[in-house]
Amino acid sequence: MRILVVDDDPLAGEMTGALLEFQGHDVLLANDAMEAISQLDTHDDIALIVSDMHMPLINGIELLEMLREQGVTLPFILLTGDMPNEQLHQTSGLSACLQKDAALETTLEHAVAQALGS
Repeated sequence: MRILVVDDDPLAGEMTGALLEFQGHDVLLANDAMEAISQLDTHDDIALIVSDMHMPLINGIELLEMLREQGVTLPFILLTGDMPNEQLHQTSGLSACLQKDAALETTLEHAVAQALGS
């Protein structure tokens, strides 16, 4: 399964990508929302988007909203360094909202499986 990871911090993006690759997924990286849109335009086999929340110019929620307005309905998992509040969890179109913490490997694996229906 090909997953697009969007994170403005290259190290964090690579770490998230490594977790997903370890779980058997093919990963594409994007450094910001505009690069993510370019990747989506280039690769028609992307099955899931995993995005950081806090990015300059366009944050993860704004990216989700922009994609939904463009008709992109791919599952979308949001990662944040903060403790996600209930309002964030209730965001329309969001498959999951996970905190970047020590349990991320497990929570991400579960969220990806749930988002992809496997």
